[in-house]
Amino acid sequence: MRLVILGGSGSGKSTQAQKLGSNFDIPQISTSQMLRDAIADVSDLGSYAQPYVTKGELVPDEIMISFIRLQLQKPEVNHGWVLEGYPRTAFQAEELDFLLDDLGQKLDWAIYLQVPEAIMVSRSLGRSLPDDQPEIVQRRVELFYDRTIPILEYYDRRRRLLTINGDQLPEMVQQNISTLLSIP
Repeated sequence: MRLVILGGSGSGKSTQAQKLGSNFDIPQISTSQMLRDAIADVSDLGSYAQPYVTKGELVPDEIMISFIRLQLQKPEVNHGWVLEGYPRTAFQAEELDFLLDDLGQKLDWAIYLQVPEAIMVSRSLGRSLPDDQPEIVQRRVELFYDRTIPILEYYDRRRRLLTINGDQLPEMVQQNISTLLSIP
């Protein structure tokens, strides 16, 4: 199973990606964690990404696409994965499809966790991550809304979009996803 989890900051992407990874016994690929690790390790990617992450901006497409390519070529993801935090733009969604074609893989579903803006902001501010400061969170939410509709339209046209109400208990969100994916 190859899944993409879409949603704004604080929508529950990480929680649901972890649960789906466990259910399907596939690795979770978290782009935000990869960026945090790359910044902490002072890697080339981390050095390039840090100014964008610090401001709550998106890391440029070409860097993210190269990074995702490296992740999807690892042997441990041959039998499936849950990609969380990517794609963030319609261009990235299209590039992901091209990449998957190159790798002989196919996306099964893009799962959109729909959560009101106020909930995303309050959830994000309740976390203890270094980049979850009020102005950064607000900027990420604004960017998310600016770029979400084209991504949702992209996956909807390809009949790969599942929209889930993310404004409920994590267990209920998981149950709704499982029902739509027909997981027992």
